[in-house]
Amino acid sequence: MQEEEFKWLLQEEVHAVLKQLQDILKEAAHRFALPASGSGGAIKQENFALGTSGTDQVKGVLTLQGDALCQADINLKMPRNNQLLHFAFREDKQWKLQQIQDARNHVNQAIYLLMNRDVNYQFKTGSEVLKLMDAVMLQLSRARNRLTTPATLTLPEIASSGLTKMFTPALPPDVLVNFYINLNKLCLTVYQLHVLQPSTTKNFKPAGGSILHNPGAMFEFGNQRYEVSHVHKVECVVPWLNDALVFFTVSLQLCQQLKDKISVFSSYWNYRPY
Repeated sequence: MQEEEFKWLLQEEVHAVLKQLQDILKEAAHRFALPASGSGGAIKQENFALGTSGTDQVKGVLTLQGDALCQADINLKMPRNNQLLHFAFREDKQWKLQQIQDARNHVNQAIYLLMNRDVNYQFKTGSEVLKLMDAVMLQLSRARNRLTTPATLTLPEIASSGLTKMFTPALPPDVLVNFYINLNKLCLTVYQLHVLQPSTTKNFKPAGGSILHNPGAMFEFGNQRYEVSHVHKVECVVPWLNDALVFFTVSLQLCQQLKDKISVFSSYWNYRPY
């Protein structure tokens, strides 16, 4: 009886689950490049308003097109003198969000692995199915981790990033910005700096890498030493990133359930390959 049941599992149910996984992941991949209606394949532009809770130091609108930030329009109120600064991306510039690009590539890799085992493919052993599930789960975990784990950067890395050259008018030398994805949110961090006078640098301790630096963090850049005086973090929820994360979770659960079913028969199929 077990033998029949296991044959059925390998021949029928495995393919049913693979089909289900493919459908979910194609839906997830579709979220990463939503076509604009009636535009013949162009990707939809979406605007997101940035607002902080409590303070109004930073406000703005970000325009996202798939994995590219194609416009950022930002107003910054300087706490020291209440001066209002306004800057936006130059028309010819857009900023690629590497996290979204990488996550999409991992999803496509998972889809490719599944499509390679189409409905005509005969699985011979349980271990073959387990190997496929592990490979798919690895890609899905990597996709999820890219969205849930922003890069840790040092302040000199942020200062030297191409992002600083994207704005018009140019960012003042005492302002740094960084964009990143955290789960389903697109985040903007604005750092305001003050220059450390040579006389005060005896306690100079450069900060290491971090997702978010705190006031008081010090660094050296272009033969000048700086300290972070203010940090403003604003974010907006991107609904389709939320969808993608849900699809990843559901897919990982499906993979695990199939692995568990196969493993129930493991004592049997270790001795009896088909």
